[in-house]
Amino acid sequence: MYKKLSQEEQYVILHKGTEAPFSGEFENFFETGIYHCKQCNQALYDSKSKFHSGCGWASFDDCLQGAVKEQLDADGKRVEIICANCGGHLGHIFLGEGFTQKNTRHCVNSLSLTFEKS
Repeated sequence: MYKKLSQEEQYVILHKGTEAPFSGEFENFFETGIYHCKQCNQALYDSKSKFHSGCGWASFDDCLQGAVKEQLDADGKRVEIICANCGGHLGHIFLGEGFTQKNTRHCVNSLSLTFEKS
């Protein structure tokens, strides 16, 4: 069963919007636990893969296996990341920036996530 979303959450998750940079709850949040899709509660990211990129959004260099799908964004230039379970928009993935050894950044809207402390 899907969670009822606020208008702002609907804008991001259902209509592929983006929250304002540096406004998200999880941008500078570094507790230990698991991040879930706000719409369907699918586990998406382990806090061990989170890092501070300074980009203004939550950043992860990996997702939980099979949790996220990648697809070409409507602009044809970026790769969008969506929840593999419900298709909710999470953000975008960027490669080759050199932030971590994996050289990958999942740039995720905090509005797309919930957090479960472990």
